[in-house]
Amino acid sequence: MTSFGARLAGAMTDRGQLCVGIDPHAGLLAEWGLDATASGARDFGLRVVEAAAGRVGVVKPQVAFYERYGSAGFAALEEVIAAARAAGLVVIADAKRGDIGTTMDGYADAWLGAGSPLESDAVTISPYLGPDSLRGMIAAAVREDKGLFVLAATSNPEAAGLQSAEVTVVEADRGQTVADWVTQRAGAVNTSAAVGDDAFGPVGFVVGATVDRAELGLTDDVLHRAAILAPGFGAQGARLSDIRDLFGALAPQVLASASRSILGAGPAGIADAIDAHNAELQKALHA
Repeated sequence: MTSFGARLAGAMTDRGQLCVGIDPHAGLLAEWGLDATASGARDFGLRVVEAAAGRVGVVKPQVAFYERYGSAGFAALEEVIAAARAAGLVVIADAKRGDIGTTMDGYADAWLGAGSPLESDAVTISPYLGPDSLRGMIAAAVREDKGLFVLAATSNPEAAGLQSAEVTVVEADRGQTVADWVTQRAGAVNTSAAVGDDAFGPVGFVVGATVDRAELGLTDDVLHRAAILAPGFGAQGARLSDIRDLFGALAPQVLASASRSILGAGPAGIADAIDAHNAELQKALHA
């Protein structure tokens, strides 16, 4: 299989850097005329996939909105993921899993394992049991040619206190922010021999478009060769037209994630909303 980094880079080159969220929360289901059930979430997701295919390269289902319906919800999510991958879309499962040891190995098998009912191209994960808790997941991503997006600098305001806090890194004998510590430890694989000449390594990072990276200690160097999944565009306030101002030299690495501002257009308007968002982003990146 082609590596995740190569697949993602190809999708971004061919279809642009917009990532469409698939977030069937109860309010949107009602607006779309669908029931707040597993069946409604399934239909919602499949309609988003149909609109996204051929327009963008990446979609991001929010797992929680399927998980809430139990086994029927997971069955619905399996169908949405399978349809998206069959349509040639790169699928990032927004699951934010995090644990240690064999439990984390179980998450890796579920979301990254070949042939798993939930098999995705990448999954979001939490490093807050310590960056070394991600080792098994990173090894699985390399082995399976899949990707990870590690929470580094999230867009929710209350996260700044944690992510900007300093830790003492014994081997370096210096203070370092939590966000910087996480990205350095988890991102080390991106420059290893296993990655080769790929534009991106298997480990990307979630970096909100509304956060101040400098305050969190996230330099351009530490994010080298990492794809950046950037929430915060659209309904959360960041503008796609400002992507270069927000990310500077890192802008070509950014997957700009938008959900509510696209999904709120409804089933009749979602295709046009995707095209409009993509056009705004492409203009900003290539002006």
